[in-house]
Amino acid sequence: MIFDTHLHTKVSADSEMQITEALTRARELKLGLIVTEHMDFDYPDPSFIFDPQAYFTEYASYRSESLLLGVEIGMQESCYEKSRALAEENQFDYVIGSIHLLEHTGDIYYPAFYGNRLKQEVYSIYFKTMADSVKQYSFIDALGHIDYIARYAPYAEPEIYYHEFAEQIDEVLQALITHDTVIELNTRRLGDRSVIKSLAPIYKRYYDLGGRYVTLGSDAHKMVDIGSHFTAAKELSEWCNLKMVYFKNRRMQYV
Repeated sequence: MIFDTHLHTKVSADSEMQITEALTRARELKLGLIVTEHMDFDYPDPSFIFDPQAYFTEYASYRSESLLLGVEIGMQESCYEKSRALAEENQFDYVIGSIHLLEHTGDIYYPAFYGNRLKQEVYSIYFKTMADSVKQYSFIDALGHIDYIARYAPYAEPEIYYHEFAEQIDEVLQALITHDTVIELNTRRLGDRSVIKSLAPIYKRYYDLGGRYVTLGSDAHKMVDIGSHFTAAKELSEWCNLKMVYFKNRRMQYV
C-alpha cells in the first residue's frame, strides 16, 4: 500500500481537518496515512505545538496498519534538545524534520521576511540552514519539502533550479545520505509540470550521490488535498530510480 506520509489534522494550528475526514478520503483513494502534526518549538506563535500524550490518546482508536501517527518537527538550532527528547520519548511512527523559519524569527511563509533581499542571498541561507539542520537533527527519518521556500517567496521567479544552487543543494543531499535520512517528495506543487521539471534534477542528483529512498507526502491540511498529485510523484520517483517507502515504528517500510 502507498502511504501519504505528510498531513495535518486539527491537532495542528493551521488545520481544521477531522481525523474521520482524512480516513474517509484515504479509503476512497486506497491510501495509507501517516498523520504528522506540527511541533515547532521556539516558534514565535506558541500555538504550533501540541500535547503528544493527548494526541496519542485521542487518536489511539484510529491507529492501525493503515493509519500511523507521526510528527513534523520544525528544525532550529535553539530547540534541538527539546526536539530530540520529543522524538525519543514518544511512540511516533515517523518523524519529519522541516525548515519553516530562518534566522530564528523569520517565517518563510510571510513576504515581510524577504524584505529587499535578493533571491540568491535568501535561498543560500535557506539551503545552508537546511544542511546544518540535517547534520544536527540526525534522529529524524526524513527531510520535509525541500522546495518549501518556493511556495511563498515573493520573487518573480521563486522556483528552485539545481544549477543555480548546486553546491548548496549538494551539501543538503550529502548530509541526508551520510545520516541515513530519507528525502520527502512533497506533492503539493506537482500539479504544475514546470515544477516537476525543476525538481527532477534535484532528486536525480540525490540518487547519483547515493540516495535510494523517497517518501510521498501531500502536506494536506484539508481532506480534498490528501494524495494530491501522487501519480506525478510516482512517475518522478521512478524516473529518478528512487524507491517509495514509509515508516512504521520508526522503521523503514517498502511500498
